[in-house]
Amino acid sequence: MKNFNRICILLSLFFVSIVGFTSCKKKTVEASDSIDYTKVEIPVFNADSAYFYVKTQCDFGPRTPNSKAAQNCGDYIIDFMKQYADTVYVQSFSTTLWDGTEVVGRNIIASFNPAAESRVLFGAHWDSRLWADQDPEPANHKKPIIGANDGASGVGVLMEIARILKTKPNKQGVDIVFFDLEDQGIPDWAEEEVSDQTDWCLGSQHWAKQTHIPFYRADYGILLDMVGYEKPRFTKEAQSMNYASTIMNKVWDIASQKGYSNIFVSEKTYPIMDDHVWVNVYAKIPMIDIVQNDLMGGFFPYWHTMEDDMRHIDKQTLKIVGDVCLTTIYSGQ
Repeated sequence: MKNFNRICILLSLFFVSIVGFTSCKKKTVEASDSIDYTKVEIPVFNADSAYFYVKTQCDFGPRTPNSKAAQNCGDYIIDFMKQYADTVYVQSFSTTLWDGTEVVGRNIIASFNPAAESRVLFGAHWDSRLWADQDPEPANHKKPIIGANDGASGVGVLMEIARILKTKPNKQGVDIVFFDLEDQGIPDWAEEEVSDQTDWCLGSQHWAKQTHIPFYRADYGILLDMVGYEKPRFTKEAQSMNYASTIMNKVWDIASQKGYSNIFVSEKTYPIMDDHVWVNVYAKIPMIDIVQNDLMGGFFPYWHTMEDDMRHIDKQTLKIVGDVCLTTIYSGQ
């Protein structure tokens, strides 16, 4: 994910430039003030399991492009999803990074109740960044990161949700997509810039332009990014509010009713370049981003550093995000 501190104005311009893409007709989610989300029956989200899934990904090492760790971790996610999903798709693709390096990526898509016409899309990225370009030690700037929060946390939450969907099927169809090559945009030390930010989110760009099945549709989508930090804070990110304000307000209402309003903060904040942007622009699916927004003006203190590891992953944060997502799913039946 791109560092907003350096490109807030640029992203704002980009945000305005793509508003036109929202003019197409799309199925919207109707909010209902009458729903008492505290009474929605949801399965128990096992935070220990989610934490284990996050740790297992990290134990492979940095899941960087073309690495053995990425190969092994991708295989692990695929094998796991085959145990619980009705259908698993592996979308392999080739592309180049900002410096011309040729890489191969794999988007992994797990489908639940594939016959249902009404569908919900969840997403997270499973790669980790090649460069710790935000590390306080310059010697670390060209080293790969573990990406416990930035990548693995969202995947871990969705793996636990997949396990739950197997035991308690949902009337709506659910699709979970794990995007590859999200976090490989130009590092700060390169002192280059791509004006439209297409050096980021390569896997979601590929999937959104060429979905795993032709003419794939979902009622709405929720992206999870950096959802395991010990001091969680999620705000109403501007791209999400532009494209999918109804679902974002619904999710934040769910969180508030469940007592999490101090974590899901009702504050609209700057636009962020993340996977949900391309899902909105190309796939025309209204998708929001649940993403860490630190009170001090960054994502979280260890973003794109060598310290983004399991020391800062909190089981309670994983559970809160999991509970909110499960309530969203099961309240839609």
